[in-house]
Amino acid sequence: MKAHTKETQLTMTPEKALAFLKEGNLRFQNNLKANRNLLQQVDETSEGQFPFATILSCIDSRVSAELVFDQGLGDIFSVRIAGNIVNEDILGSIEFACKLAGSKIVLVLGHTSCGAVKGACDKAEMGNLTTLLSKIKPAVEGVKEPQDESLRTSKNLEFVDDVAELNVHHAIDQIRKQSSLLETMEKENQIQIYGGMYNVTNGEVVFFNK
Repeated sequence: MKAHTKETQLTMTPEKALAFLKEGNLRFQNNLKANRNLLQQVDETSEGQFPFATILSCIDSRVSAELVFDQGLGDIFSVRIAGNIVNEDILGSIEFACKLAGSKIVLVLGHTSCGAVKGACDKAEMGNLTTLLSKIKPAVEGVKEPQDESLRTSKNLEFVDDVAELNVHHAIDQIRKQSSLLETMEKENQIQIYGGMYNVTNGEVVFFNK
């Protein structure tokens, strides 16, 4: 499989980009890989890159976007930060990826058993991590069940995963509200913004767009 070119990127639509990611994740789940010569892709991308997707995901070592979507060099922009949160620098990176570099889809990817979300659930405080976890706090407060405080901790993995999914929705809302550029591009169907949850136990990504 060759690296994406300007020509293949121009033929890409948001819907086709989503299909590419879904197909790649199915290959990953079935322990299959597209036939790629990575060194050849190094050569093919040496003078330019034309990624079809931008993925905002957590730094978790189990959730490498290139691997879980079976993509090669030059295929995706990968933006990684603990808890897949949104800030000004990340928004700027996504704007570059979509407006200037031609990416057709933005995927905010959360995952089960997220350590950053667990920290937010437990109200952890440690250096600069305290500020980062505070950005996940609205998702913790947004999950209403269980109401028993003793069950609203990192030990309750169902609660953790509910918070992680709501955190993805919040990130999508922030992207739309804080970037008029990306909001306009989505309204004009130049891009689409999706969310997804990666399951660390089986490798499956469940997608959603609201």
